[in-house]
Amino acid sequence: MTEGTTPAAEGADTLTRLEQEGEIAADYLEALLDIADLDGDIDMDVEADRASVSIISDSTSRDLQKLVGRDGEVLEALQELTRLAVHRETGDRSRLMLDIAGFRARKREELAELGAKAVQEVQGSGEPVKLEPMSPFERKVVHDAVAAAGLRSESEGEEPQRCVVVLPA
Repeated sequence: MTEGTTPAAEGADTLTRLEQEGEIAADYLEALLDIADLDGDIDMDVEADRASVSIISDSTSRDLQKLVGRDGEVLEALQELTRLAVHRETGDRSRLMLDIAGFRARKREELAELGAKAVQEVQGSGEPVKLEPMSPFERKVVHDAVAAAGLRSESEGEEPQRCVVVLPA
């Protein structure tokens, strides 16, 4: 906490900073959509102490899928570029999360189910379960699902082969 500020004031400063990150990211992504001649609306939010920006489309076309790419590869790259744009404007490192066409939200649901299945397997066998290699985002979702079920998990290995191991209680 900064000298002379209250916890409430500091929380408001954080929210304002995250909202600013979202605004910068939205402007950057709006320009990208214009350049690529793609239709999409931008939704901004603050979730779990990070700015969250989503590109959504009400059209039935698969145009936004181009921005997701195979298994989210293009989405990950765009997220990094957007974070760099925010960093360039603010001078601060951004932890902004980007979702396009609901890809990341669907992936989060699938990973939570995977974590729950691994928990059941560990509880049944009493043995650790090692999952397939995952991205940092994917591992975080699985770790959260495992923790919510009351078990422990850890990551092991080196990128890009880093994976989650679910441990017995």
